[in-house]
Amino acid sequence: MTEASFAQAQQDIKTLSERPSNSTLLKLYALYKQGSAGDMSGERPGGFDFAGGAKYDAWAALKGKTPEQAQSEYVALVETLLSE
Repeated sequence: MTEASFAQAQQDIKTLSERPSNSTLLKLYALYKQGSAGDMSGERPGGFDFAGGAKYDAWAALKGKTPEQAQSEYVALVETLLSE
């Protein structure tokens, strides 16, 4: 797995004919963030920012996963979505 395949997967995901489910989108977001920025930092959004809270929780759940592992899982998930 290379940075190039991670970058290509980011482009490929934009070509999907159907929008993935919200849970799949959250997984993609978390894997992308973990793969590009590493472990989550900062405080969880509060109040009525439900989407922000869900994104924070999904990314926080990947704490400790290396960026390389996250990138590899991201690429695999994108390939699965493209083949459906």
